Amino acid sequence: MASGDLWNVLIVDDEPPIRAELRYLLQRDSRIGAIEEAGNGTEAIEKLLAGKPDVLFLDIQMPGTSGIKLAETLKNLKTPPAVVFVTAFSEYAAEAFELDAVDYVLKPVEESRLARALDKVGAQLTARRGTVPAERVRRLAVERAGHHAFIPLSDICYIEAKADYASVVCPGGTYLANESISSLERRLADDGFLRVHRSYLVNVDEVHDIEVTRGGLMELRCTRVDAVVPVSRRRAAEVKRRLGLA
Repeated sequence: MASGDLWNVLIVDDEPPIRAELRYLLQRDSRIGAIEEAGNGTEAIEKLLAGKPDVLFLDIQMPGTSGIKLAETLKNLKTPPAVVFVTAFSEYAAEAFELDAVDYVLKPVEESRLARALDKVGAQLTARRGTVPAERVRRLAVERAGHHAFIPLSDICYIEAKADYASVVCPGGTYLANESISSLERRLADDGFLRVHRSYLVNVDEVHDIEVTRGGLMELRCTRVDAVVPVSRRRAAEVKRRLGLA
């Protein structure tokens, strides 16, 4: 398998010895590339947004955000990772598969059982790649310096309200959309954009860091444009839910 085809993995478990054992077993499989670890749901969300792993090995019972709750939030991502639950409890299997989990592996994990789970992961990732070319790249009509353009939604980091218009911020520059932010919110809701403030609409995939100010306000950092987007107190609960923090 070429290095570019290796799967990046995120292990989420609150017990370091279990993470270490699973890492050891995964490293013995030739399909596995980089491996990251997270000890809780909040840390997992941060690494999911920053690294976009191909496969998530997820414990179910953890302090704070449970594995089931975390898996539910993955549906908000445009390209969620393949999920394999790794747990000591068999009674959650039905609920796990309702969340489209690839497999459900009981602890202690055996190498042969893990290999079968990875076979299923491979089948799912291959099926996903087969559908990608058929997807239509969605674009937004904008203008800059009097010139009209159509930019892919994936290029947009965030949108800021400017009276009845909106500034569309991308790594390549800032554009003007002849549309209100409320109208854009309605049109882009199914494309991963979230209203976080009266004046801001954010591409969820572009949120790489979450900070809380001394005054208790949440801020979202979009690293591709080196910008911080404020979250209003009124919208904080919904933002936390979408990001898997509540």
